[in-house]
Amino acid sequence: MTKYKNYSYNIIIKIRFEWDFKKAEINFKKHKVSFEEAESVFYDPNAILISDPEHSDEEDRFIILGVSNKSKILVVCHCYRVNDEVIRIISARKATTNEKKQYGGDKNERRI
Repeated sequence: MTKYKNYSYNIIIKIRFEWDFKKAEINFKKHKVSFEEAESVFYDPNAILISDPEHSDEEDRFIILGVSNKSKILVVCHCYRVNDEVIRIISARKATTNEKKQYGGDKNERRI
């Protein structure tokens, strides 16, 4: 009989974020989502990362769809900077009904 040992490791990675403060103000006024809240989506283990080639003229842009620390499903447009060590948030908004379905349901259907 073969015996196996199971090991579990926890790795802590500090994610660094940046954004334009004026853009963050405008985004909050328009969408009622702060970039601080948008940061929390990157810690959602079920978040969906999507490439955004339509908006990638000057840099590779991505969209992440996930649940925030305020239990809202958000869509966050971002890019990576400084050798992919910094995430620059470009915009953030609440997910549409179709995007919520893509994620797996609205906050009342999904446990966080």
